[in-house]
Amino acid sequence: MASALARRARGSAAVLWGATRGFASVGSDIISAAPGVSLQKARSWDEGVATKFSTTPLKDIFYGKKVVIFGLPGAYTGVCSQSHVPSYKNNIDKLKAKGVDSVICVAVNDPYVMNGWAEKLQAKDAIEFYGDFDGSFHKSLDLEIDLSAALLGRRSHRWSAFVDDGKIKSFNVEEAPSNFKVSSAEVILDQI
Repeated sequence: MASALARRARGSAAVLWGATRGFASVGSDIISAAPGVSLQKARSWDEGVATKFSTTPLKDIFYGKKVVIFGLPGAYTGVCSQSHVPSYKNNIDKLKAKGVDSVICVAVNDPYVMNGWAEKLQAKDAIEFYGDFDGSFHKSLDLEIDLSAALLGRRSHRWSAFVDDGKIKSFNVEEAPSNFKVSSAEVILDQI
């Protein structure tokens, strides 16, 4: 099943990242690429109730800031838990030393799952976690992938970006969701 999923994902990625690439690319404004989209900061259910289930507009996340953002297929999944998040957690001081204001992890999950996962990984103090609960952020950026073969449904490609005042300065997308070659903290550190 894993090899079938990898073949299907590679085929999707080849089309997605070909000459007719989607909405977000180096030099574009990430907020304009995803107009009207908001994310939900990781939180407990009680925090959600207390904030009336508020969302965070992209302009509040990106404008006036240097942000490293990385997206992944889902909380509690293999490469995401074992490699992707730890690469950023372990390099947070190096990223901050380069002037990065915040490091953000986003996945097509609800904010409560993202909160529990961040706590389990002991990464909540270093990384801000956001849920793209309906996938609209990833769909707007042309980063959506169908992972139904792995029982995940519509999710995100594995990717990373450095965004300065809303402008995408570097953008890295893995060929398949199981790959972890170009979206690590080590790669983005060399691009800042």
